[in-house]
Amino acid sequence: MNNVEIKGEFIRLDALLKFASLASSGGEAKLRIAAGEILVNGVPCTQRGKKCRDGDIICVDGQEIQIKCS
Repeated sequence: MNNVEIKGEFIRLDALLKFASLASSGGEAKLRIAAGEILVNGVPCTQRGKKCRDGDIICVDGQEIQIKCS
């Protein structure tokens, strides 16, 4: 599992996918989220504006990342 460090309390799921290079564009992130391909803490999430916070675990294609806020 990789850690992704962000500044602030949260990051939106679609922005996180781009920031962590798990999606090549905002459009790709939007489509993958809408299709239910992204797991947030083990649950499929279709909300692209979902606020990801410290400790949340995001899974994309079997690759897990954990959010660390600073």
